[in-house]
Amino acid sequence: MNNPSNNQGPRGRGPGGPRGRGGPGGSRGGSRGGSRGGSRGGSRGKFRQKATSAYDDQVIEIRRVTRVVRGGKRFSFRATVVIGDKKGRVGVSIGKGLDVAGAIAKAKRSAEKELFRVPLKDNRTILYDVEAKYSASRVRMKPTKKGHGLVAGGACRIVLELAGVKDISAKQMGKTTNKLTNAMATIKALKMFKAVPEEKKPDPEPKKEETEEKKEEESKLTDKR
Repeated sequence: MNNPSNNQGPRGRGPGGPRGRGGPGGSRGGSRGGSRGGSRGGSRGKFRQKATSAYDDQVIEIRRVTRVVRGGKRFSFRATVVIGDKKGRVGVSIGKGLDVAGAIAKAKRSAEKELFRVPLKDNRTILYDVEAKYSASRVRMKPTKKGHGLVAGGACRIVLELAGVKDISAKQMGKTTNKLTNAMATIKALKMFKAVPEEKKPDPEPKKEETEEKKEEESKLTDKR
């Protein structure tokens, strides 16, 4: 009887052939699967921890900018971001990038450098009436009593809310609807307030014992002279 293994040629594809796919294929699949699975699993487990910011932020506008060059058109994005801690600090800035996420990240970093403190009365409203103009935008703000609420609209409302103003009546008087200029007009108005100087505490009165000791020392000096 003929051996069934002898029926295969020298280039047989069976498990017993010199170039069989069964044995090597299993070893290759096992090694590749194990190495790839282990490396990918390890890399996925090590996720990056994003740094949390101490300020709240809000994007008020995203615009696509087109630039015509010799080879065609190039597109980029401009983002306007307002950041603040709702405790009297606020800032506005813009950022440009080839994608939306990059433009927003740049705007946040730039806005942190533009932060300034707004003096608030009782930590809820502004000190007095104020009006400011920036480009074609004009904003008017008035302080209100407690419980009145934040009455404003558009970009002006976002800036005041992130600044921590709770009771105010504000209105955008300009005819323009540009959110960037309206936000900058609000920032200009808030910068008009001067910081309230802190009341200096009176110096404590010297004790009677100290005053008597000083008098005795002065009398001794006069006697020596």
